[in-house]
Amino acid sequence: MAYKPLKLWFDGDLVRLLSAKIKKERPDFEEIGFSEFINSRINQLELKDRVEVFADGLHVFLSEDYEVNLRVLVKILGSENDKETGMFTEYYWVMPIAKYVEKYGLEFPDASYDAMEEITKRNTSEYTVRPYLVRYPDKTLSKMLEWAQSDNKHVRRLASEGGRPRLPWAQKLDQFIQDPSPLLPILNLLKDDPSKYVQKSVANCLNDILKDNPEIGKNEIEAWCPSPTRQRSWIIKHALRNLIKAQDPWAIQLLESSQKPKIS
Repeated sequence: MAYKPLKLWFDGDLVRLLSAKIKKERPDFEEIGFSEFINSRINQLELKDRVEVFADGLHVFLSEDYEVNLRVLVKILGSENDKETGMFTEYYWVMPIAKYVEKYGLEFPDASYDAMEEITKRNTSEYTVRPYLVRYPDKTLSKMLEWAQSDNKHVRRLASEGGRPRLPWAQKLDQFIQDPSPLLPILNLLKDDPSKYVQKSVANCLNDILKDNPEIGKNEIEAWCPSPTRQRSWIIKHALRNLIKAQDPWAIQLLESSQKPKIS
């Protein structure tokens, strides 16, 4: 089968797929209007803008009650993703729902947090949660601490990935670029996580912190070093990859020292 760019999956076929799922819960859903709204806007757009058009269409053609709409959209999510892959293949169609929560749910944080948790079990809410961190930093961080202790690896990953100061393809979180300290309790809960999927996210978050706040990042890593687990050792090594490439003396010494974790 020929390769098809992800943006092209957000087309008329997806309009029909989403409409069919929604109509099972809302038989009065205006499928024709939704289709015309989407198809008249997406042709020249790239991926992120196409996803946003779909989210805008949901906003226009569902009810005026966000929380009612959310219950419908959560119902259509279907079975959870047990794998660490498939977010953007099997569950790509969930992305407009995540964008809908990101763009239209800020006045309803509690309902939106619950929806993010369900969404990320299929696709991801790592982008969705970021405006909530800006608007409600303490409330959202408290929720992320709960997520970090979830039995579900996707939800645990959301706790670290959603707070990354410099998450690619997402708005920067200036509050954590200035001071990443509020993220450290979350990373501490995840520093020995058994899932490589989560470990990579924790390492990437530490890597982001090291870019803007090297002393905070280095102090945190040093605090993790005594008697590290295999999982923690992998996280530290992956977090230091840019410093090692730059021949940073501290990072090299950390990896080479026999008093530090044996991760070289």
